This record gives sequence, structure tokens and C-alpha cells, in this order.
Amino acid sequence: MDFEFELIHEDKKTGARAGKITTPHGTVDTPVFAPVGTQATVKTLAPRDLEEMGAGMLLANTYHLALRPGTDIIKEAGGLHRFMHWDGPILTDSGGYQVLSLATLRKISEEGVHFQSHIDGSHRFFSPEEVIKIERILGADIIMPLDECPSYPCEYDYARTSMEMTCRWAERSKEAHSAGTDNPVSNGQALFGIIQGSFYPDLRKECIRRLVEMNFAGYALGGMSVGEAKASTYEVLDYSTPLLPRDKPRYLMGMGKPADLVESVKRGIDIFDCAHPTRCGRNGTAFTSSGKVVVKNAVYAHQFVPLDEDCHCYTCSHFTRAYLRHLFATNEILGLRLNTYHNLFFYTQLMGKMRQAILEDRFSEFEKEFFLKYSKNIKD
Repeated sequence: MDFEFELIHEDKKTGARAGKITTPHGTVDTPVFAPVGTQATVKTLAPRDLEEMGAGMLLANTYHLALRPGTDIIKEAGGLHRFMHWDGPILTDSGGYQVLSLATLRKISEEGVHFQSHIDGSHRFFSPEEVIKIERILGADIIMPLDECPSYPCEYDYARTSMEMTCRWAERSKEAHSAGTDNPVSNGQALFGIIQGSFYPDLRKECIRRLVEMNFAGYALGGMSVGEAKASTYEVLDYSTPLLPRDKPRYLMGMGKPADLVESVKRGIDIFDCAHPTRCGRNGTAFTSSGKVVVKNAVYAHQFVPLDEDCHCYTCSHFTRAYLRHLFATNEILGLRLNTYHNLFFYTQLMGKMRQAILEDRFSEFEKEFFLKYSKNIKD
């Protein structure tokens, strides 16, 4: 089964879109949030948990998997899907974010990126072609090319140089991806282009023009959620999404607070990923329809009610805030698991509610209702 995207409906008052992505490992309704499974696991959860809550797609990281366990082991296992026992679609990032996050351990050249492993200090070179080779072995359904995610703030001249190199790397990646493969697990794999240019409109627009000419299967907006003000993020979306093909999926990389999801769907984004809900889950913060709840705090010790009375996930159906607070106070692993489960269930339900609102041409009304209840913690 090859990759396809079908745009089903656009909300009449906003830019919000509902669609369907078809991949070799099933279909995904959009908008969709992909839980982050960097190292072939969503921390604290089993694949059946994710399937049970309706997670449509998972994200894994090419850089980290290339280091551990290594591509040879994943190839021997029959690909990433079999290795991690996940039957649904997988999206793999290229390691471009690690170019930013591991800046002290890498050197960039036109050929690619030289990394010193954060694990054992060994050296590894990632070229655009090598990244595509690794992602073919992993067998993810949607793959990202190697790019540079520049830091913020970023000087204009550096942003331009970086964007132009990212475009050249994108062209090399597309050529490598089109060259064919003898690895059956990568059949039907879709390669997206990544739009960079920091927060300079002319650079972003030029990058979009170049990548659209290359005709990728979808387009990702990278280089955001790197410390900028939210207004800057939304401004990029406002002028970028109208320039992207209507018949191709749009992916906002690394964006994942609930309010951000609503604002970004309104601006025409289809795919999201972020470690925020799982990280917060492990740290004792839960997301609810009325804002966030830091359930590890002592104030919840006597609250014998669910995290969210409007939620019907396993956690909210069986356990109270008081019990969850007890688990965190005693450092019990179950607390991390139950809180993470709830957070991802909340995200999955939020995406489903937005999709339904789009199909019914009432996204503006949904947005108002959402923020009215969530207003106590609107920034989160």
C-alpha cells in the first residue's frame, strides 16, 4: 500500500482541515498527534495502551536508534514495526533536532554532520544519504530528511546559509530516496521536506518555494518551539500554510501544548508530535479540560475525584487525584504510567474533537469553548 493523503474537509471559517493519511501500516485520520517514542518506546506505556487509546501514529528518532540498538539489530528484527511490536504507522525524525540539541558534540559541513556520541564518545557521520539509508532499514511510513534546526535567536545571514544548505540536503535526500531499495520493509515509504529559515518570512517563503518544486509527499515546518514567543510561531504558520499544496499533509515539528494544538490546527496543520505530554506525565502534571493539574502537589492529597471528570480514560475511570498524588509522593512507577496514559488519552481525544468540529464547520465555536474551560492555564 502506497502513501496517500486525502483532504476531506476544510472548516468554512478557519484554515482547519480534516483529512486521511493512508500508509503501508494503516490509515490515520487528521489532525493527528503522534506520541514520541524516541528510542522505539513511548516511555512507561506498552503498544497496546497506545492502540487502546486510539493513537494513530508514533514518532521515533533516527539518530538515537542508529546509536542504540543500531540498524543491524533492527534490520535483523525485520524492521522497526516488528522490533517494537507496533502495527500502526510510524514517523521517523532524521536527527535534525539533535543538530541543535547536541550542538557541543557535532560539526556541520556541506557533506553532513559529524557527531560525537553522547553515550560513549564514539564518532558517527550522518550525511543526507546515510540518513535515508538508515530510515529505509527502519521501515517507517513517513521519514524526514537531514536538516539543520538553527538556534534561536539566529542572525539573518546564518539563517539564510543554513536554509540553503537544508534545501541542498533535501534534494540529495530525495535523490537517495528515489534510487530504489531492495529492503521490502520500506516499500511505500513517504519522504517529507522540512521547511527552515528561522523567523524570517522571506527565507521561509523561499524555502517553501524550493521544496514544493521538489514535490515531496508532505511538508514539515521545522525550527520552531526553540524558545521563541508564541506570537512568532503563529506568525510563521499564518504566512506559511497558504503557500503549501492543499493536497499534501502539513506537519508542525515539536509543537505540543494543548493550546498550541488548537491554534495550529486552526491555521491548517495536520500532524503534530511533542514529548511534552509524556514528560509532564512523568513529572506529575496532568492535562485536563479545565487546564493543567500538578497532581504531585500536596493540595490533591484529599481530592477523591478523577483527574478530569469529563475524561473516560483508564486512569480517570479507576483512580483519584489523591491516589495519584500518593503514588508520586512515594516514587511509585505506577504514578508515572497512569499519568502518562491520561495525558496521551487527553491529547488523542482533543484531536478527535477538533476533527469532528471541522467536519461540522464549527471549529470557531469549538475553539471558544475549549479556551473558556482551559483559560486558567491558557499558556500551557
